[in-house]
Amino acid sequence: MSISLQKGQRVSLAKPGGGALSRVRMGLGWDAVAKRGLFGKGKSQNIDLDASCLLFDASRNLADAVWFRQLRSKDGSVLHTGDNLTGEGAGDDEVINVDLASVPENVTQLVFTVNSFTGQDFSQIANAFCRLVDETTGQELARYDLTGAGRHNAQIMAKVTRDGAGWAMTAIGATATGRTFQDLLPAVSAHL
Repeated sequence: MSISLQKGQRVSLAKPGGGALSRVRMGLGWDAVAKRGLFGKGKSQNIDLDASCLLFDASRNLADAVWFRQLRSKDGSVLHTGDNLTGEGAGDDEVINVDLASVPENVTQLVFTVNSFTGQDFSQIANAFCRLVDETTGQELARYDLTGAGRHNAQIMAKVTRDGAGWAMTAIGATATGRTFQDLLPAVSAHL
């Protein structure tokens, strides 16, 4: 059963019945809000949201980043399946797969961010969500629904941190401004 996350909520990523998750998928989905035309006809605008995964070491230094310009982490443990430029299609429009067992030991935190590369703010985006799925079973573990209102164009969604032998997820939900993950680094550092 999925957990609807609240800002700041921490969720263990241990499997029900024991054991730790080994593979997770972060999915991002959205739709553009129709613009009102001269005669009341709506025209959908293209909005390019981007999902990114930032890998940090124990010293809180950026060790690697997976985003639309680098679809694979240097070690291969994190893989972005490709950039969706419009939000068209059903379900997850962008996907980042993480093989938690293969994440290098020096990486202690993974931070997932969303930003509008085209610059529109979240008041122009409908049905936006971010979710975490157990890749081995396909079960949705957690879901974070984005609001359609807001004058920000980026959000620091969640972080996954080493928790003993396993991992834990914390919903951050902090608003930010920036067109790429590099623009978001000062805001991200406050949540490490």
